[in-house]
Amino acid sequence: MTTGMDVTYRGTVYPWHCDHMGHMNVMWYVGKFDEATWQLVSGIGITPEYLRTSGRGMVAVDQRISYRRELRAGDVVLVRSAFLEVRSKVMRFCHWMEDAATGEVAAVAVLTGVHIDAKERRSCPMPEEYVERARALVTDVDPLAD
Repeated sequence: MTTGMDVTYRGTVYPWHCDHMGHMNVMWYVGKFDEATWQLVSGIGITPEYLRTSGRGMVAVDQRISYRRELRAGDVVLVRSAFLEVRSKVMRFCHWMEDAATGEVAAVAVLTGVHIDAKERRSCPMPEEYVERARALVTDVDPLAD
């Protein structure tokens, strides 16, 4: 399902990422997906430098995570990401978190992000070149399929 998609995160589950049941806690799934998000959007030009110099920002307005299998301390994970839909101010994208050793999908996230004017705190169009770069990467993979 994720063949050919860009790897946007690689990491390890450490013991302090785990809850009292020995599984990676949900806050760490969100954190790893967040790191993957910044890799994904920087690839189209939405870099920290762009955000700082342009007075723009990105905000998440919706995030849905489907947990498929538990991860434990010592597991090595990777996240593959893809754009699902891109409009002038809004992008919808997904992440698949996999156990790097087995290839099993541990979690899937679908997010909607909005490009904003950081001073006005209102949505605004992204530079057209960034929109076009992201649209070229849109996939028709269904992130909710098993």
